[in-house]
Order: sequence, then C-alpha cells, then structure tokens
Amino acid sequence: MKILLLEDDFAYKETMREYLESLGYLVDDFDNGQEALDAAFSQRYDLLLLDIRVPGMDGYEIVKVLREYQMETPVIFVTSLTDIHNLSLGYELGCNDYLRKPFAMKELKYRVNQVLKSRFESSKGAWVALGEATRFHCERFVLEREGVEVALTKTEQKLICVLAQNLGQILSPEALREYVWNGQEVNDSDIRMAIKKLRDKTHKELIKNVRGQGYVIEKKH
Repeated sequence: MKILLLEDDFAYKETMREYLESLGYLVDDFDNGQEALDAAFSQRYDLLLLDIRVPGMDGYEIVKVLREYQMETPVIFVTSLTDIHNLSLGYELGCNDYLRKPFAMKELKYRVNQVLKSRFESSKGAWVALGEATRFHCERFVLEREGVEVALTKTEQKLICVLAQNLGQILSPEALREYVWNGQEVNDSDIRMAIKKLRDKTHKELIKNVRGQGYVIEKKH
C-alpha cells in the first residue's frame, strides 16, 4: 500500500517515513502542500498523512479540494493543534482521524492500520455498478455483464479493480503502471490495448480516456 506524507518538520518527516517503510508501506513525502496536492491528483494513494500548517497550501485546504473532486482517499491529520474548533473542522471537511503531536511510532502504526482496515471492510464484498448492466465484485475479482461472468486475464482483473475502487477519479498512466504492472516499464500503447480489451468485453463507454490525464470509470447515479 502507498501513503502520501505531508510534513514540513524534517525530523518528524524522516522518522515517520522510515518507520512506515519498515512496516512495508511505500511512502512519498512532501513538505509543501501544493506539491502534495499535485501528487494526490497524479498518483493513487491508499492513505494521506497530512500536517495542517505547511507551506504552499494547508492540510485543510488540500482535503477540501480533494473532496470537491470526489476523491475519497482516507486522511489522517498530523498536528499539534488541540483546539476543538480545529479538530471539528477537519472532520467536517472529511478527514478520518487525527494524530496529535507528540506521538509514539506505535500510535502511528495503530491509527494507520485502523483507518486502512475500516476502508477495506466498508467495501469488502460489495458489487460496484459500472453501467450498462455491468458490475464488478471487489473481493472476488469477478466482472459480470448482463448477469454473465466475463473471463478476465490477471492483468485485466487488476486493471478493472483499481478503476472500480476509484470511481470518478482519473488515474494517470503512471498510477496504472504501478498498481497493475507493479511499476514495470509498460508502454502507453500496452495500457491502451488493455483498456480496449476491457471495453470489447463489456461496453465501449466503460472506461473514459481523459486526454492528457489518464483513465476513469465515471460514477453512475
């Protein structure tokens, strides 16, 4: 799993990154809010750890922008703020938890695990409607079209899974390479071909190509 860490205190940032990596997480760290926001749009993260008072753009504003774009990536605010107004504001904007400085690394571990576990369990076993009588089962990796299971390769399973779990969120080719092909050097033409095969097996509007940005399965209302 991949975590975005925004922290402008160098000592905290290095300690947190090294500890999370020792637990097996992939971590991208930033000390500037605008750079962190840009990364959140260009890559897929399983969790955002955000300091609130940072240069460029504060943590509150980052979450506000992400939620306006219907990006539901879990957020834990890391902060020394204790005022109830500040805490309630974070929850109102859509954060999942707070980690108050100073904290022990074990507390970081438990809070990260709990948020990720809650996110997984909330979607576990659920069918995701993809439109045109098509749906995907997030736990069983089963794609159905008009009630009939569609045969998928392992690559196609991973591709439809990451897109279905991020409905409405544009995923860049770089993000798809990382989560579908494990970061291997895959040509853009190979990604386009994989997308085409999924469309051929379902319907042509299943996956949208957003020019210059990436691919998305739109939310169905």
